[in-house]
Amino acid sequence: MNTGFVSCKAVRIALASSASALVLGFANPALAQDDADDTTSANPVIVVTAQFREQALQDTPLAITAINSEMLSARNQDDIEAIARQAPSVTLNEMGGAYGASMGASIRGIGQFDFNPAYEPGVGLYIDDVYYPTLTGANFDLLDLDRVEVLRGPQGTLTGRNSIGGAIKLFSQKPNPTPSGSVEASYGSRNRMEVRGSANFPLTDSLYGRVSAVHKEQDGYVDQIDYGCAFPNNPEGIMPAATTNNDCVVDKLGGVNYSGVRGSLLWEGDRVEVMIIGDYQHSDRTSAAEVPIIAEGDASNFLCGDFCTYASWALPAAGQAGNWTTGNRNEFTGWGVSGHIDVELSDTMQLQSITAYREYNNKWGTDDDFTPTLTRAAGGYNDLDFWFVSQELRLNVELGDLADLTVGGFYSDQRSVYFTIQDIRYIVPGLPLQFQGDDPINADSKAAFATLILHPTPNMNITGGIRYTEEHKDYTFQRRNLDGTTPLSPDPFGLGPLHDLTAVYDGDRVDWRISADYRFSPEVLAYVTASTGFKGGGVTARPFIPQHALQGSFGPETVTSYEGGLKTDLLDNRVRLNIAAFYNKYTDVQLPLSDCTEYGGGPCAVIANAGDGKIWGVEAELMAEPVEGLMIDASLTLLDSEYDEVAAAVGTSIQAGDPIVSPTFQASAGIQYEIEMNGSGSITPRIDISHRGEDFRGYALDAASTDFRNYKAYTLGNARLTWRNEDRDLSIALEVTNLFDTYYQPFRFDAVYGFAGTAYAQVGEPREWRVSVRKDF
Repeated sequence: MNTGFVSCKAVRIALASSASALVLGFANPALAQDDADDTTSANPVIVVTAQFREQALQDTPLAITAINSEMLSARNQDDIEAIARQAPSVTLNEMGGAYGASMGASIRGIGQFDFNPAYEPGVGLYIDDVYYPTLTGANFDLLDLDRVEVLRGPQGTLTGRNSIGGAIKLFSQKPNPTPSGSVEASYGSRNRMEVRGSANFPLTDSLYGRVSAVHKEQDGYVDQIDYGCAFPNNPEGIMPAATTNNDCVVDKLGGVNYSGVRGSLLWEGDRVEVMIIGDYQHSDRTSAAEVPIIAEGDASNFLCGDFCTYASWALPAAGQAGNWTTGNRNEFTGWGVSGHIDVELSDTMQLQSITAYREYNNKWGTDDDFTPTLTRAAGGYNDLDFWFVSQELRLNVELGDLADLTVGGFYSDQRSVYFTIQDIRYIVPGLPLQFQGDDPINADSKAAFATLILHPTPNMNITGGIRYTEEHKDYTFQRRNLDGTTPLSPDPFGLGPLHDLTAVYDGDRVDWRISADYRFSPEVLAYVTASTGFKGGGVTARPFIPQHALQGSFGPETVTSYEGGLKTDLLDNRVRLNIAAFYNKYTDVQLPLSDCTEYGGGPCAVIANAGDGKIWGVEAELMAEPVEGLMIDASLTLLDSEYDEVAAAVGTSIQAGDPIVSPTFQASAGIQYEIEMNGSGSITPRIDISHRGEDFRGYALDAASTDFRNYKAYTLGNARLTWRNEDRDLSIALEVTNLFDTYYQPFRFDAVYGFAGTAYAQVGEPREWRVSVRKDF
């Protein structure tokens, strides 16, 4: 039976006639064509489940990018971050060392980049329809995937809270009755070694299993250099580390050491389908590849170069602390399990249940000033525990030819415990802020939702949706001495009263959506949509005094979006062009304050609903196969935005009239051509180009140079040459990423510049090569 609910007879016919083509079509029309009888159709029907039921992609009145595993491989994409380079208006960035093993995400300029569990994501991440609730651990390996769906724009009624920017859904391959498997091994630059494989096997006539696994490792590309070794007679008096090598390189930052496994069981009855999925992942790597970009005052000698740093993750004795090292390692361990039950209550009614549990632990050290030693230094050790449980029920009903209805409910409960040791010496030199935290954070949400799709005429649909959400969060602060005792002593900044203090946020929200679409011909569909979404409220996670916590709760930020789109299949279905234009009214934006006068004063890290603005733009996606074997794909994003109002307490970091969204221009293009070799298989050269325009960052580093207001634009190129044998079960590929060896900095950490005079930035991977061999069984 089908796990999604089929809403129209045309999709039923398409599923029956070409199931594999439905899954593979948009992302790889040439491959889908191999499985279809119609060899003139480059873009056969594909199916997505964005509206709780199986619908043809080109019939769904949403801006969706669909990518299958074959295209991910063709584009050299094996983790979720890489998807952003081809999908319009999407930014995904594996965060810097200060943020642990987390992923920053935004769509159409709305998202979140702070890992702290007090703050909510702005892009909903889903694995097999199960919500992944945090940024930590979200840089998923794309292991044994069937497809990825990227939904752009607020999904408040469909996926709920925290999908204010959009949603990214990963769907793994399901077990099936056909025995099959694959294994792939790779070797490349910087001792890159990777092996991944999968196996599908029937256990009985109605029970099937599937297992997949991956391991990958690679040396880093930023040298962590021992300053005392490199400059033996340095004026700072820094001695060499005892473990330094002859070349003074202590370690390589930006390394990879990751293992993951996923298993699933599927049982099919006459009207019942049950699937259980489990996964495990472990990563133990060096900190992110980052380099200092500003070093002033007594840090002026600590600029190193494009791919090196003198950061030591070490602090000399001061205050409560002796000489100590926070450590440059980042270790993540997580696992999850989910159960999916689909019951066909009748030919027109289906009940779906999705139950899930997930937990993880992340440990990492930080060097916040990013120097070998500094009187205004700062560092920390972090240990974040997390668990999450959720339950979702959906009832899908076909109301004859008139309408399709989905009603449902969702509940989730989660708990984080954030242990940290903080040693902050830059606020007042000689007066360190030192404490141990062990903060429990509880959060839960519940929602009820409904979506109704009316079919007033054969070519027209009207969709309405509504969702009511309640959410709760409480954060209990623990502030102890470094030896674990209380009260804090000394306590120069008054953190002691925060100990055992609980800050609470409660809120509710109604989201709605109304959409109309009309099919003018088999080739052209147009739609208009108005919808809302929100990012959940919370509490200030880094208070300095009790008022910051007790008064520093904030409400949800919200968006109302108006969108129109055109979906087309042209020239005998050989060209697919989808276009969307939108206008977003963005209100109650959650922003950091620099002036805490209204919250009792003191150093300020309060988050508040402190801005309103608007975002507008146009997106386009192209997929074409002009002749058999030649595939072209492209995407384009043009965005603009501005803040209408910004509270004075935000300070000068963000001002009215500043852009909300950046960059304003993104584009990508790819082309490949499969060349048959007269009985010796085929070779397929492919090249991909992606461009990201200048990215506005703000004014935080103006004192150093106004050049730092923007991240510079950059263009990346990837190339791949693949040979496949005649039976198409063996392939050898040579690929080169960052073909032009572009030097770029996608993200930076400048929060301590005003105190320590330093800032540092992530650097992208340089040009690399890889050879891969894959065998299918």
